[in-house]
Amino acid sequence: MQSFAGKVAVVTGGGRGIGHAIAKAFVEQGARVAVVSRTQASCSAVAEELNASHPESARAYAVDVADHEAVQELGARIIADFGSVNILVNNAGVTRDGLLMRMKEEDWNTVLDTNLKGAFNTVKAFMRTLMKAEDPRIINIASVIGLIGNAGQANYSASKAGLIGLTKAVARELAGRAVTCNAVAPGFITTDMTGELPEKVREQVLTKIPLASFGECADIAAAVLFLAGPQARYITGQVLAVDGGMTM
Repeated sequence: MQSFAGKVAVVTGGGRGIGHAIAKAFVEQGARVAVVSRTQASCSAVAEELNASHPESARAYAVDVADHEAVQELGARIIADFGSVNILVNNAGVTRDGLLMRMKEEDWNTVLDTNLKGAFNTVKAFMRTLMKAEDPRIINIASVIGLIGNAGQANYSASKAGLIGLTKAVARELAGRAVTCNAVAPGFITTDMTGELPEKVREQVLTKIPLASFGECADIAAAVLFLAGPQARYITGQVLAVDGGMTM
């Protein structure tokens, strides 16, 4: 049974890693997906892959989510192309790690503008159509780093903590229109980005995870599908940590 048949999902940061897995999971459950990423090459590659197995299930859209006007224009395009939007997944994110003492203002701004302002921009672009949609959902991909902090990631931690605050505020503002808004906070997930970490760092991280293993992108996609589905109709303003027990 395809539980998202007839639904339309927008997935930002959909060109790789967690976003790719989320887009794929929605398509496999019958949804049509707008795959959004910064570059046309990355989102087009994912859309082509999804359409190969599920024809006419995905379209690719390139935008810098930090650009407010560009995101508003893109939102109008996506709504025109699909007719409506039921689910918005804010997954776009970047890192510019470094100790606060040496962190450049540019690195701070880049991370906050993409990870936090980007979600503000997309919510603004789609909130009116979501308020009219069937089973409307907003799901923000935060991070356990937004819950516990991390040395060398002050910008990333602040952006993800801010995203959690935004999640709760949006949940309150849109509850009257039956729009739920929740966050998923991934722990250490195996992606291209984390795969580049030195083995010593990976071993140190493992010692902090009670389940003693790294998560997979599919684990995050499964959490997103749960929050987007009918079983989660009465859940809003919450943060679901998918972290192997790191933050318990």
